[in-house]
Amino acid sequence: MRIVLVEDHAILARALIQSLEDAGHAVDWLDNGQDADLFLAQNGADLAILDVQLPGLSGLDVLRLLRARGQAFPVLMLTAQGQVAYRVAGLDAGADDYLVKPFEMAELLARIRALSRRPADARVDVEIIGQITYDRSARSLTTRSGALRLARRELALFEAFAENPGRVLSKDQLGARIYGVGADIDANAVELLVSRLRRKLDGHGVGIRTLRGLGYMMQVDAG
Repeated sequence: MRIVLVEDHAILARALIQSLEDAGHAVDWLDNGQDADLFLAQNGADLAILDVQLPGLSGLDVLRLLRARGQAFPVLMLTAQGQVAYRVAGLDAGADDYLVKPFEMAELLARIRALSRRPADARVDVEIIGQITYDRSARSLTTRSGALRLARRELALFEAFAENPGRVLSKDQLGARIYGVGADIDANAVELLVSRLRRKLDGHGVGIRTLRGLGYMMQVDAG
């Protein structure tokens, strides 16, 4: 999942980024509301985490603007203010959840998992892809012979393909999903990651087709 984190407290932001990346997510970090609004308008997100108190535009302002644009991805608000009025204001502005500082990282990750189970297009939690059972909420893959274990970036790559059935995804699109928008990655990083995932999927009715000059597409074997 590609998460956009908007938090002006650098120490907290770095701790959040570490925990989120350890959980297998790509993170784009912005530290003010104006840059966040522009970034989200141009790039969107799978999920956004917005601090309420930000330089420039507030987190609530950013939230109202993205909802006004019709962007429906989940938004989790962070605030140091625990009063009911603050939470109500955020929820009324279109937030999906609210977390009061200080909080445990485990709780933040649990809330992200809960929000990921409520995608805008209401996809089912468990899906059969080829001979693989994919559990979106648990982020797990199971084959006829047992669990298929993927490294966190391999899993993020699989999720990108699974969430875009029948679509060709370019290296840039996959890189942004796995590493974050604008991440400085080696030109061959995505290609190598695709190669590793392709080997692990081999024999389970799922392949990754290369379309030269265009990108990659997940291919499910008939029968």
